[in-house]
Amino acid sequence: MSNGWLEGYSTLITGGGSGLGRAVAERFVAEGACVTIVDRNERRLNGMVEASGTPERFHTVVADVRDSASLRDAVAATVDRFGKLDTLVANAGVWDYQRQLTRLTADELDAAFDEIFSVNVKGYLLAASAAWPELVRTRGSIIMTLSNASFYVNGGGPLYTASKHACLGLMRELAYELAPKVRVNGVACGGMNTDLRGPEALSLDGRSLSTSFAKQGPDTPPPPIPLHDSSTDPRDFTGSYVLLAAREQSGPITGQAISVDGGIGVRGFASAAGGDHL
Repeated sequence: MSNGWLEGYSTLITGGGSGLGRAVAERFVAEGACVTIVDRNERRLNGMVEASGTPERFHTVVADVRDSASLRDAVAATVDRFGKLDTLVANAGVWDYQRQLTRLTADELDAAFDEIFSVNVKGYLLAASAAWPELVRTRGSIIMTLSNASFYVNGGGPLYTASKHACLGLMRELAYELAPKVRVNGVACGGMNTDLRGPEALSLDGRSLSTSFAKQGPDTPPPPIPLHDSSTDPRDFTGSYVLLAAREQSGPITGQAISVDGGIGVRGFASAAGGDHL
């Protein structure tokens, strides 16, 4: 039996079937929580639960975060299964693979903008809309997966960077609107070996960050961040989520983003201009 920081907590995680979302779900269960995982891939969800060894701690919902009715159903299913909802982790997202403006046609830009913002921003907002009444009842919290791209450029292209800046503003606005009953915070992660996919609009949905990391050999130079040996394992990014979820540990914290990025914020300028090749 767990004696972790989240003993007795009930959590809903979007995009929890793989990568960082899966790592957070498994860490929350290890800390004593019960977890509902929302993901579009039923086979992936089933495989995760079967491999967990604690299937009674998990509930799975196959849904798209762009569908508000499905998210409301996921919240209701969580309360029905576990009796309440303490924490929403808004995590599902897509990356633009640093596709710069000058490498996008007008049609690609139009379609990819709608897709990236509907998943990365609208998906968070719809999840919060579905969850807030239950979170008010438990004096719970929302944790949003942010990014170094929520603060700095070149962590993505203009579409991803703009979407993650928007998520930072959304987190801060909801922290104000839902106080004092619900705390809202974020975890701004750096690059990691995860199954983050690209947008279908750019035919990048079959590619993941894991593919890029798999190509890095033993002779690859250290990443250009202050902590050269900073881990890329999603499991090593989960501690901040536990901290922010545990009201006994972070009760006075709201409207804040914890940066877990290997020190990117103190790196300085790697390059003076991104358009020298134009």
